[in-house]
Amino acid sequence: MHGLHPLLLLCCVAHSYGLGHEFRFASYYGDHMVLQRAPERAVLWGYGTDAAKVTITVLGNQQNTSHTVTVEEQIWRVTLDPVQPGGPYVVSAVQQSAEGVQVHNLTDVLFGDVWLCGGQSNMQMGLSQVINASEELAMALKFPNVRVFTAADEHSREELTDLMKIELPWSVPSAGVLDGGNFSHFSAVCWLFGRYLYESQKHPVGLVESCWGGTPVEAWSSERALQKCGLAKPKHSFQNAGASWDNTVLWNAMIHPLLNMTIKGAIWYQGEQNTEYHQDLYNCTFPAMIDDWRMAFHQGSGGQTSPVFPFGFVQLSTYKKTSLSDAFPNLRWHQTADYGFAPNPRMKNTFMAVSLDLGDEASPWGSIHPRYKQDVAHRLTLGARAVAYGEKGVSFQGPFPQAIRLQGKYINITYSEEVSVTKSNTTFEVCCSSSQRDPCNASSAWDPAPIVETSSNVVVLSTDGCSDEVAALRYAWRDWPCGFKACPVYSADHVLPAAPFIVKRAP
Repeated sequence: MHGLHPLLLLCCVAHSYGLGHEFRFASYYGDHMVLQRAPERAVLWGYGTDAAKVTITVLGNQQNTSHTVTVEEQIWRVTLDPVQPGGPYVVSAVQQSAEGVQVHNLTDVLFGDVWLCGGQSNMQMGLSQVINASEELAMALKFPNVRVFTAADEHSREELTDLMKIELPWSVPSAGVLDGGNFSHFSAVCWLFGRYLYESQKHPVGLVESCWGGTPVEAWSSERALQKCGLAKPKHSFQNAGASWDNTVLWNAMIHPLLNMTIKGAIWYQGEQNTEYHQDLYNCTFPAMIDDWRMAFHQGSGGQTSPVFPFGFVQLSTYKKTSLSDAFPNLRWHQTADYGFAPNPRMKNTFMAVSLDLGDEASPWGSIHPRYKQDVAHRLTLGARAVAYGEKGVSFQGPFPQAIRLQGKYINITYSEEVSVTKSNTTFEVCCSSSQRDPCNASSAWDPAPIVETSSNVVVLSTDGCSDEVAALRYAWRDWPCGFKACPVYSADHVLPAAPFIVKRAP
């Protein structure tokens, strides 16, 4: 795996953009921002005059600290001492050179947890587009310690070190700030996730939105990551609605520039586009992208961002109610690297929000864009509390089979936790075949396996409709498997739906 040297990366950008001797912070630092709190150390960088001295001072009630560095190849970079959560602070940058003294201050800076929010249109979908949008927007002023920032949609064939444009600079939330229009700033899932986290953790949260609708995972991945899955940068591109998405172009322009930022973690809502493009590779490309982001942010921040930072994602919701296509079920499965749950041995320190029960046929934005983002964000927050913050006793995964036993004409499924079950005749299905040469797949006949009995954590299915041996079992393996919050199996409190799964008989 190739290394990323932070100073070398930073030096390239000054020459690329012809910034000369201009003294300033990099594009994504600004008033009202959130910097990563202790125990990690925040990184600040910017541009200046070669050989000049730059002093960065953090001024606030809790502590005052200073660091002085020398500008090299028109770049300065400082790693701050750890700062406990809180604020506000003033971050002062002073350059002393032969040309004199220049000062730039960042005001109303907080220290807290910084989360990156990425993906495609369901992450980009704005707060004004959700159910109860007016109420949600009106609550914004109650959360002044949750700050928001949005990178502009840009693409590049080369890796950039600074953002080309900013859609929303660091801002204190208000209805006006969060209502930037449809599929614009600010992301509903990102905002609600941050708001719920703040209510739980009680310290500032910084939210960095970097997403673009209609984009495949390959556009957000480095060439290094794609090579892990047999994909090369120059040879692959995806066409959608007249746009061509070459591999790596969004990684280059919208993720790579952020690598020097110290972050707590990331959440991700993407995959719809990959139901049509390299669907069969998503069980490789998605985990590889996570691994690569982690490595790159760790090295780009000089070791401050964890090399295994927590990564949450949304398992795809629904699209076409009557569809018999396996595209969405397959992609949901591949989102978990074919384990069905997260975290798992391939995707450690991850958490997943199941959303297949949040279908929204009446959505004005199309059924592929359900409006129930509050539920999505709540389920993500449960995962973050358990995985990122180590809270004990927080249920976040939902039920998943722990053991499956075939007993005569019945299948006994023992779940990982107590379950709330509504009997269904069709959501569980079995594939019947005695031939080892004819493995069950999408083109095979799948027969319903009705729920006939339940107990605290056990579901019993009937296989009376199976005229041969039971060769495979699957659950909720449909584009639109159930009604709104009406799947057959949930956690005992009916908050978390069971994730879909497929299991085949061992040879």
